Amino acid sequence: MVTAKMMQQLWAVIESTQVNTLLQFDDAALIQLLLQQLKAKQGLDPQTDNTLNTYIKSKLPLIRDTAEGRLSLGQGGNH
Repeated sequence: MVTAKMMQQLWAVIESTQVNTLLQFDDAALIQLLLQQLKAKQGLDPQTDNTLNTYIKSKLPLIRDTAEGRLSLGQGGNH
């Protein structure tokens, strides 16, 4: 189960990731990058890792839309 705290941490990682990275990586690479960054912030057990992988995969369109929004607002640099 993805807890509220995990979601907050994941979206904080997404917000701190450069827009170009979010838009240029393919789906699998982006999922792995976000999971690695999240693992660096907190230890994830294998079950949580799989659950987060599925959650991120389901949110990729939203993640990319958010990145495009940041890009249009001129926040594409180091944020």
